[in-house]
Amino acid sequence: MRLVALVFTLSALSSSASAQSWKEYSYPDYAFTVAFPAEPKTETTTYAIGDGPAAPAQVYSVSLPGSTFKMTVVDLSKAGLDEAAVIDHAIKALSEGGEIKINIPARVGRVFGRQLSILGADGSRSSDALFYYEGRLYQIEGTSLPPGNATSDAIRFQQSLIFTDHGTNAGPGERGPGDGRRRGERRTGGPRDRAGGGVPPAVAGEPQKL
Repeated sequence: MRLVALVFTLSALSSSASAQSWKEYSYPDYAFTVAFPAEPKTETTTYAIGDGPAAPAQVYSVSLPGSTFKMTVVDLSKAGLDEAAVIDHAIKALSEGGEIKINIPARVGRVFGRQLSILGADGSRSSDALFYYEGRLYQIEGTSLPPGNATSDAIRFQQSLIFTDHGTNAGPGERGPGDGRRRGERRTGGPRDRAGGGVPPAVAGEPQKL
């Protein structure tokens, strides 16, 4: 009995430490914040779209046993592409070799995009979202790896994105309240002020299973 109690205690402490390790990181140059479970690595790279020249991109990522978390911001201000072309290309690239399980409208504040759930050919499961805003592609990917595929952290990461400049990528009269979902309203505990700070709680009862 003492051994069992010790195991439960250690398990609880481990879970608590894991919960406390999440932190919100702010990137004012790109007008967003996002929560990572550890200090993210920053990389400057390029992003290829079609036959045109590769666009500059910033990647913020964390790799942990069983999970990866990646936020990519691509500068497409000189690419001359419309939103549909950018998002369609990104969906095709993300799902290459895998299977799209969910592809629905997404919304963070007044910024609209797409939310995806993808089953990879290697058995991985990812929760992703894409937004084309202010000439940039914002691509957030939370991936859980086999075996186990604990998807709650992947979903939590994907839903932690906040745009901080209070802008919109919708024109007058476009994309009303019914187009896309307020991602904060899908979290346990009700809506979250997308302009506020703090790290979102762990997702529970998420209706969109990967």
